[in-house]
Amino acid sequence: MEKATIRDIDVAGKKVLVRVDYNVPMENGAITDDTRIRATIPTLRHLLANGAAVILASHLGRPKGAPVPEFSLAPAAKRLAELLGQEVAFASDCVGPVPEAMARDLKPGQVLLLENLRFHKEEEKNGPDFARSLAALADVLVNDAFGVSHRAHASVEGVTRYLPAVAGLLMEKEIDFLSRAVTSPAHPYVAIIGGAKVSDKIGVISNLLTKVDTLIIGGGMANTFIAAQGYATGKSLVEEDKLELAKSLLADAKARGVRLLLPGDVVVADRFAADAAAKVVSIDAIPEGWMALDIGPASSQTFAQALADAKLIVWNGPMGVFEMDAFAQGTEAVAKAVAASAATSIVGGGDSVAAIEKMGVQSKISHISTGGGASLEFLEGKVLPGIAAIRDK
Repeated sequence: MEKATIRDIDVAGKKVLVRVDYNVPMENGAITDDTRIRATIPTLRHLLANGAAVILASHLGRPKGAPVPEFSLAPAAKRLAELLGQEVAFASDCVGPVPEAMARDLKPGQVLLLENLRFHKEEEKNGPDFARSLAALADVLVNDAFGVSHRAHASVEGVTRYLPAVAGLLMEKEIDFLSRAVTSPAHPYVAIIGGAKVSDKIGVISNLLTKVDTLIIGGGMANTFIAAQGYATGKSLVEEDKLELAKSLLADAKARGVRLLLPGDVVVADRFAADAAAKVVSIDAIPEGWMALDIGPASSQTFAQALADAKLIVWNGPMGVFEMDAFAQGTEAVAKAVAASAATSIVGGGDSVAAIEKMGVQSKISHISTGGGASLEFLEGKVLPGIAAIRDK
């Protein structure tokens, strides 16, 4: 997928609207994790060094189409100024006379951040007038917000009807790595899919079965597969309406010669709580009234061994309820095994990324995706509207 990037255009003296994803976690008006802001710095430095006047647009949270003070992007402007080492002007709105005047006066080398796009309901509805108003601020659009590229929103897709669009450096990296997993994967190719529900990941599992050599399934969704094989699962989370689907996926894997690995042992608890009584049992011995909340140590070892000779690893979703320390060992073991592998490794999804960061092994992962939902849809083989709207090289 060859998409035009900021390297392919001349931005000198131009106003450049950059769609970024500054949807960062905040507590009491303070940013608690600035990863997403830092991830855009290479794109911004390139544009500024090449004489662009940079106008940034982002969403934050779910303000439901009206201004909500705690979802203001003002703290992001302050943090960005610190990271860039220069002033970042902040507009109190994203459309209308205030940003129009500020954008008009913006000089090459200067940066302006607009207020939260989602303070206007037209953003998520992809309203043409709203998109046109955003487009009127600039000469070109740079999409560097992979995390929202599966959404046909005004700032992602609508605006490209009025402005030429190219990819930022972060977007380029996302497309590059994820394309490797979809179009021409290296083998052996191992995918690890976790998380609570099969229903969230049916599309990606089905698509991966046509590409991978080994598919590892953990997390709450593994319970549905365990139940589909006829085992009693106690009080574990099981999607009863997906048992037939799980059976057909198991049959599909077998027919395709894909090795599908499920946990052989699990950590069970007598209730869903951090201080619950917990023990390791085989999947054929889950006690009645107990629930599986993590993969067991033998499964962790089996999964790690399956990664040892991989050339490509894709990981999305935790192996258990990893927010609780008692049920985090499986996810942490997988994080260590992915980091130790010599394979090209792609990690997506908030919980998997959090596990990688908790273990401090970020530097050993080839690519950490900034978009959980977007990376899943990309891996499903879907066309993402935000990427489709970027012009081809």
